[in-house]
Amino acid sequence: MTNIRDIAKMAGVSVTTVSRVINNHPYVSEEKRNHVLEVMKKTNYQINMKAVQLSKGKSQMIGVVVPFATNPFFGLLIEGIANQAVKHHFHFVLIQTNYEKEREQEALNMLKHKQIDGLIITSRIAEMQEVEAYVPYGEIVVCENATNNQLISSVYLDHYQVIFRALQYLYNHGHRKIGYCTGRESGANSYYRKKAYKEFLEEKELSYDSSYVFTDNFFFEDGHEIVSKIVSMKNPPTALLVTSDGVAAGILTAGEKVGINVPDELAIIAFDNQPSAKMLDITTFEVPLVQMGEKLFLQAIGKYPIRHEELEVTLIERKTV
Repeated sequence: MTNIRDIAKMAGVSVTTVSRVINNHPYVSEEKRNHVLEVMKKTNYQINMKAVQLSKGKSQMIGVVVPFATNPFFGLLIEGIANQAVKHHFHFVLIQTNYEKEREQEALNMLKHKQIDGLIITSRIAEMQEVEAYVPYGEIVVCENATNNQLISSVYLDHYQVIFRALQYLYNHGHRKIGYCTGRESGANSYYRKKAYKEFLEEKELSYDSSYVFTDNFFFEDGHEIVSKIVSMKNPPTALLVTSDGVAAGILTAGEKVGINVPDELAIIAFDNQPSAKMLDITTFEVPLVQMGEKLFLQAIGKYPIRHEELEVTLIERKTV
């Protein structure tokens, strides 16, 4: 099998010159470069890209941590990441955690052992201090407000303001019994969402009812479980703020089956503006998730000038409020 020394001998150049051609080094004349490439083509020489990457100390690989790859929210983030990965000749490895800390730790260890050049954490499990300990091994970026952090980059939404805005919208439509449906309770984004919900109720002098708060909801089928709880209540909420279009779609379809009229008996406002929200006319906030994924990737490879960037969301008014 032809090796680099054979190529050098056949081309009449040094091994160093061949190595420079393989690594696209600038200090090689075009004549020599073309001659070496022609010899490589004639001999069907295959470049060992792993060896090239090791020599450069780069893997051309970015790690992407997601809790659920099938969730539409994270799916659109991945789409944005993939767009930029192709454009910049990178690959990415997807690490699904199911919100298990051990899986996130595996991703951090991949960065430490140079298996990846950078790491995008779309929904963090570990404490920020634990994540910061891995910054010396490569770029780490997150989908949360990390503006006070000098080590980690971020592209994020102001979840407090968005939740407050959504609640105000429902309040302005006459609702005083507003329920709140979310995914997990822990995490930076979840903290600000919950804080906004409680402080809005306090500001409007509305009582907090724990039965109006529905957690651990991520998928369409979770909406059916929420409806089953609502129909069993003596004093159910008249409106729901749902942090996922998929869950909101599940609530809407399950509600129709049991005779809940939307929006007269139950108003719904959701997030993301996924196809399900468009098809079912769900009032929602459009989040630029593909754009977010693209910016996160560029941060991860050091090609985005803004270290921390907040993205704006747009209210899409439809028939569920």
